[in-house]
Amino acid sequence: MPDITWEAPFCQDGSNCFRLGTDPEGNAYIALNGREDEYLTDTREALRTLITDIKAGKADHLL
Repeated sequence: MPDITWEAPFCQDGSNCFRLGTDPEGNAYIALNGREDEYLTDTREALRTLITDIKAGKADHLL
C-alpha cells in the first residue's frame, strides 16, 4: 500500500462519507471513510475535477 496521507472525511448530510488522500509521488486517492484500503487513484488534477464537479451539482447523484 502506498504511503497515503488522508484528509478529514467529507460527509454529505451525515452519510456517504469519503476521504481524499495524496502520496509523495503526486498521486491522488479517494476512498469511502473507514475503507481506505479500497481506494481509487488518479492524478491530483483528475480527482480535483471530479470533486469540483460533484460540489457544483453536476454529479450529485454520486453522493
